Amino acid sequence: MRLLLDEMFPGALAEQLRARGHDVASIHDPEYVRLEGASDVDVFEAAVVETRIVVTEDVSGFRSLEIDALAEGRSTPGLIFTTDRQFPRGDPATFGRLVRALDALLGSEVDPPAVIFLRRPR
Repeated sequence: MRLLLDEMFPGALAEQLRARGHDVASIHDPEYVRLEGASDVDVFEAAVVETRIVVTEDVSGFRSLEIDALAEGRSTPGLIFTTDRQFPRGDPATFGRLVRALDALLGSEVDPPAVIFLRRPR
């Protein structure tokens, strides 16, 4: 699985996951910085071209793009959604929880479904 972290996630999250051996890019990485502040459409299309799964909190925006693409017979990237409820931005423990949850998902042997709603690790 190859991930593309949307801009609401710090670049350090991608760094931590790469340190664990995963292929993870961040919109804040130099090769993706063109996507900082870009539209969801641009991020969606970049993920399709790069064969990456988008990790984002923007459920409504990316689900809408997915539905439109599927209706038109176009390719879609996989989508992993997080929520502020599962991973509250104001909680200092959230960063570690995201690292653990994504690391566990990336380390699993199962093929992921097209859409995943990520939950906090227990």
